[in-house]
Amino acid sequence: MQSLRFIDRESVGQLSIFGMRGIAICLLLAIVSLTYAETMPRPEYPRPQFERSEWVNLNGTWNYSFDFSNTGEQKGWTNAQGFDGKILVPFCPESSLSGVGFTDFIPCIWYQRQVAIPAEWQGQRILLHFGAVDYEASVYIDGRFVQTHFGTGSSFEIDITSFARPGTTVNLVLRVRDDLRSGRQPGGKQSERLQSYGCMYTRTTGIWQTVWMEPVSPQALKTVFAIPDIDQWQLVIRPEFYHENHEGTLTVELFDGKRLVAKSSVPACNGSNVVLPVKKQKLWSPDNPFLYDLSYTVRDKNGKVIDQVRSYVGMRKVHTQNGYFYLNNQPYFQRLVLDQGFYPDGIWTAPSDESLRRDIELSKAVGFNGARLHQKAFEERYYYWADRLGYLTWGEQASWGLDVNNDVAARNFISEWVELLVRDRNHPSIVTWTPFNETWNCREGVYQRMMRDVYDVTKAIDPTRPINDASGDAHVKTDIWSVHDYERNPDKLVKNHTFVDGMPVYRNQPDKKFLAVYEGQPYMLDEFGGLPWIPEEERATSWGYGSNIDSMEDFYGILEREIDAIIACPRITGFCYTQITDVEQEKNGIYRYDRKPKFDAERLRAIFTKIPSVIQNVSKW
Repeated sequence: MQSLRFIDRESVGQLSIFGMRGIAICLLLAIVSLTYAETMPRPEYPRPQFERSEWVNLNGTWNYSFDFSNTGEQKGWTNAQGFDGKILVPFCPESSLSGVGFTDFIPCIWYQRQVAIPAEWQGQRILLHFGAVDYEASVYIDGRFVQTHFGTGSSFEIDITSFARPGTTVNLVLRVRDDLRSGRQPGGKQSERLQSYGCMYTRTTGIWQTVWMEPVSPQALKTVFAIPDIDQWQLVIRPEFYHENHEGTLTVELFDGKRLVAKSSVPACNGSNVVLPVKKQKLWSPDNPFLYDLSYTVRDKNGKVIDQVRSYVGMRKVHTQNGYFYLNNQPYFQRLVLDQGFYPDGIWTAPSDESLRRDIELSKAVGFNGARLHQKAFEERYYYWADRLGYLTWGEQASWGLDVNNDVAARNFISEWVELLVRDRNHPSIVTWTPFNETWNCREGVYQRMMRDVYDVTKAIDPTRPINDASGDAHVKTDIWSVHDYERNPDKLVKNHTFVDGMPVYRNQPDKKFLAVYEGQPYMLDEFGGLPWIPEEERATSWGYGSNIDSMEDFYGILEREIDAIIACPRITGFCYTQITDVEQEKNGIYRYDRKPKFDAERLRAIFTKIPSVIQNVSKW
């Protein structure tokens, strides 16, 4: 836990002053530190691809109060010194892990806690980070308004240097407003009714990812775009600084383990691209998820180090061509599973970092090589484990709940989508951007403009990945042609997805003539299956796609026939099975909601892997 570094430094100083007494004090503080680290929720560093050594984790117990009448500001809560309620951050108040468990609508919630600013941060800029807050988050320090952020799942930072002097303790207050039913903000699978129903589940309000602070130099590195170029055996780094300094330098070092592979120094300016040659490059893939370590060092004009950041990169390439998706210049079949990222006790927040890793391991165990991360902006720690374990992902936004025909809704969506793109574009595991899902209510006009804008903005920020503009048809401008089909009859499934010359391809919305027509993009069945396996006593309150299946052998048989049907459709170049786990009342998961197994993993793996990842004979598929 990095926030305990300050205790350790003070303890070391006491050794020389107090001798044996200092040793005793240091041991006592170490015990306290270990206890604190064990009890703090989600203590791990939240941004593993851009890591600094100095930081303070602000998770733990905060004070809170609901504000159902939205009168907290009139009551002077912007400078409240505490509230009656206690909540465990970063878990949302709807979750059991938060200690609250309130599941009715929460139009407004206030948070408060005291925050000690380390004296060692003198002369640095102080950044306050929020992993995610749903939805409108306004920050106050000692009663003074600092900034408001709008977002369902995007991360944001606030410079609080002018409000928080090192060596002092400040009063931090956060007001969060959430109007899920307005149609103007993304909501994902959060139920717009009082209770969960169908494929809509328990809501998430307020803080739901780690809150933390860090000090940075005024001329520190703000972000980078690391672009692997495997065709030219090089890595290109595009840096951005908080303030440019032409007299300073940025040094980038690339490591294979402890071996220095490449090193380059450039002026500390935004236009100073770094090009690192990568000889005998080791490519990243699900079969071999090799990662190079990266080190970024910023020095001032006198050569003094003013910023150091640790990172990593995977050398890999994704592109689409001639109706196929390619990974590292090889046609690649994506065997994806739908992952909604819900947890029984944390709702949208994983109870632990190990839970994130375990979800990926469970998926790989049954034969999937990746996941479509569905209707939620997943946290960076998930992508970290996907990078480490070798797992393809599709980055999606929580687009449901959004009126896709509304100008304000479009504006809110695009601004948050941009934040997510910049945050996540360096993860090698992300191979496709898919901002929207099943925009069935789309109409001609605003929707078309928004989809084109989202496509163009995405390409401007990250031209290295294909875009699936709207999962499940309703395509306007797209690199991938995706459709959803829960047909269980294998003959009908084959008929639906067999291309016939002169005939249009399968459409989920064939009546909407204003949508795009198929132009030879990779054709992917990015939702199918959804087969229910529900205990008899739960069938009245649960569901899956299609009728109940009574025999385990029948389940395996139905699943295998669907996979065989996909094999019989040579133009299908990837699939996404619904889904990896049950979620509340929707019980069509490979695993139960608590991640306990339902089926024989090896038997499922044998069925799903009937389609190999690497396509050896392009004409066959």
